[in-house]
Amino acid sequence: MFSGFPNAGGYPSFPRAGGTTRSESSSAASGSGSGQNAGGTPQFDIFEWHPAYQSCQRYFLDHAQHDNGVQAVAALVNICLPFQWTTNPIVNSTSPLPHSAGPASYNPPWPRPGPVMNSRGQPLTVWVSLVPYIRRLIVTGMDREGIMHGFFGDDWRKGVGPVHECERRNYLFAAKSVGWAKVKYQYDMSPHESVPFLKPLQDVQLAEIEGAEKTWSQWLAMEDWMVGPRAPDVDDPADDGATRRES
Repeated sequence: MFSGFPNAGGYPSFPRAGGTTRSESSSAASGSGSGQNAGGTPQFDIFEWHPAYQSCQRYFLDHAQHDNGVQAVAALVNICLPFQWTTNPIVNSTSPLPHSAGPASYNPPWPRPGPVMNSRGQPLTVWVSLVPYIRRLIVTGMDREGIMHGFFGDDWRKGVGPVHECERRNYLFAAKSVGWAKVKYQYDMSPHESVPFLKPLQDVQLAEIEGAEKTWSQWLAMEDWMVGPRAPDVDDPADDGATRRES
């Protein structure tokens, strides 16, 4: 009953270089538009995405963070890997998760003295957010395919690809909203893990820009309370994308 969330979490649906998005491909294969909602918006299947994201988490914790190349990139962009956290470092995906494990960790409300098994007898993965690392790679221009693969493994397109696209769009929005100093401030994590440099978004596709423009226009409409029954008709070909105000 949860399948087919339309654009869940605001994840964009524009194609990346080299092909269409998964939601678009599945919709085209069906021939009946089952991959879209009634309004034609591509759907985001969180249950298809989540196992791939977990695979990226495990790869990042068990392999990538111990790789010399990943450590070199992390040092260059000034972000600590989980095993480098000075307080309660996490060395792999099945490590006991202590409280206050780090800036990207989640502390469950129950104790975890050791690896916890699921119903199949498999160890559960320690939850460490990959978003801070994705954001840091984006704003420093390091989110190239080879580096993304090195950090997050073979499943990176399925697992962190939607997050990567969403955060690239957020970076465009940040640059459009405020000046350089405030953008940098938004991406600084702490005095010790500040962003050493910012670079314009790399390898931008036209579809990516157009998708961001459409979503930005929707946000401008939100600022003017042009939502719900007052929302502009975004599918109107005569609409120039600007916020329309009622007279």
